[in-house]
Amino acid sequence: MSINQILCASKTRHIARTAARLPALALFVLSASLITTTAMAASNSADANARYKADRAACNSGQSNQDRATCLKEAAAALKESRRGRLNGNEDTYDQNALTRCNKLPEDDRDACQRRVKGEGTTSGSVEGGGVLRELVVPDTK
Repeated sequence: MSINQILCASKTRHIARTAARLPALALFVLSASLITTTAMAASNSADANARYKADRAACNSGQSNQDRATCLKEAAAALKESRRGRLNGNEDTYDQNALTRCNKLPEDDRDACQRRVKGEGTTSGSVEGGGVLRELVVPDTK
């Protein structure tokens, strides 16, 4: 047996051992990602359930701004959407949505809308009173 044949046989055995380990490595990576995803889902589910219980308590105590039946229906819908991962109570998301709505306005009104959303001007009213009004007085430059 020549040196080339010995080296070739050695490389072949090494490649075979490495190839045999790949499925085990892939299984390990898949298991680790599944465990992480499951843990995150359980945490999100626990948060969603806690939020649902708080929403139901507000509905039953009359502290919501809706009638009881509507409040309970909305709480159940929020739980369902949260479990689907489509409900995000992040303030940045609300602000971004408000700024996106400003983009639909004519160019002359867009800047004032964006400034109101960012907190300039005055705010009055409440959700329970029928709505929040934001006002920004800007000079007419025309």
